Amino acid sequence: MSVACALGAGELSGRRAPGFSLPDSAGKQYDPLDYRGKVLVIDFMQVSCEHCVKFSAILEQARIRYGDKIAVLSVVNPPSEPKGVAAYIANGKIKSPILFDCGQVSYSYLKPTSQNIIIPHVFLIDADGMIRNDFGFGPETMPIFEGKALFTELDKMLAPKPAKK
Repeated sequence: MSVACALGAGELSGRRAPGFSLPDSAGKQYDPLDYRGKVLVIDFMQVSCEHCVKFSAILEQARIRYGDKIAVLSVVNPPSEPKGVAAYIANGKIKSPILFDCGQVSYSYLKPTSQNIIIPHVFLIDADGMIRNDFGFGPETMPIFEGKALFTELDKMLAPKPAKK
């Protein structure tokens, strides 16, 4: 897979988040169903991607800022491998799990229409398991990946719902 930067926000949203169970480098399995009741942030990334490094730092800030109201899972595909991921975690002081996919989960989320996918690409999943928004890296989404716009999106998702009359 090669990397492209074309999609805007939300083009893959408005559907139930595909289920999966993926391992981290220690073999622990992670499943989105384990995070129902929280906002789940799923980040598709590569350890060799300079934009992913910046975004991982923002995801760590979000994890600290929102505490147990959110969960963050990052997903890598080959050519990222355990040794490279371990170095990435150590260098970035990453506390959120980085999971290993062979392409199937990425395909179910990103629904590529060609060999090109956008990395990084983040999905914001609500407490009921619905994808509420997604953002692929590009010029128009730079505030998400390198600024504070992710926090604005998470604030909207975590805001109390108005009472029904």
